[in-house]
Amino acid sequence: MSDLNTQFAAAREGSKNLARRPDDQTMLKIYALYKQATAGDAPEDGPGDMVGMFKHRSWVELRGVGADDAKQRYVDLVASLK
Repeated sequence: MSDLNTQFAAAREGSKNLARRPDDQTMLKIYALYKQATAGDAPEDGPGDMVGMFKHRSWVELRGVGADDAKQRYVDLVASLK
């Protein structure tokens, strides 16, 4: 496993144990970066519910960002929340 993948896995676990819950905008960024890193670009159509729409919109904004770049951004964001 590459160093970045190890850091990403550690950040994923660390995001579950933050001292306090991040604000909604930060939670959307965490979600979107995770999805971009693990699933690639968001599909055109998103869910119809309000929460799903916000999540999808946040993910769509990352279209074209490579998996490694998304992983690094995710690692950096989670580290900044500790």
